Amino acid sequence: MTESLDRDRLAAWRAYIEASQRLYTRLEDDLRADSALSFADYHVLVLLSEAPGQRLRMGELASRLVFSPSRLTYQITTMQRRGLVARESCPDDRRGSEAVLTAAGLLALREAAPHHLRSVRAHLMDDLDDAEVACLTRIFGRLGRRLRAQRDASTAHPHS
Repeated sequence: MTESLDRDRLAAWRAYIEASQRLYTRLEDDLRADSALSFADYHVLVLLSEAPGQRLRMGELASRLVFSPSRLTYQITTMQRRGLVARESCPDDRRGSEAVLTAAGLLALREAAPHHLRSVRAHLMDDLDDAEVACLTRIFGRLGRRLRAQRDASTAHPHS
C-alpha cells in the first residue's frame, strides 16, 4: 500500500514538474515576444512594485524568487543596464544593497502585465490536459489545506 502511494505521489510530482516547465517556457516566450521582458525580469519588477518604497534588500529578493545569490546578481546587473532597476546601498547596513524599481521598470511592468495575465490564463486553459489539471488540483488542494491548518493553529496559539 505504501509503495503504491509513493509511486502515485512521485508520478503526481513528475507531472507537476513537467507541466510547470512547459508552461514556464511558453510564458517566457510569450512575454519576451510582447515586451522584451523575461519571466524573471517580470517577477523581479512585480516584487519591487509591491515592496515598501519599491525597494527590496537583495537577500529578501533572492528568498522570494528562489534565486541563487550569483543568479540574482546577474539578473539585477542585466536589468540595471537596461534601466529597469537601480542598485543602492542599504541605509541601515552598508554591507548590503537593495534593488530599487526605476520609472522605466515600472512602465515596462505596466505594459507587460496585461499580456502576461492573458498569457497565463490561456496557457493554463489550453496547455494542461485533464490528468495534469487533476494532478495540480490534488497537490495544491492538499497544500492549501495544510497551510490553512498551520495558519489557524498559529493564530489560535500565537505564543507557541
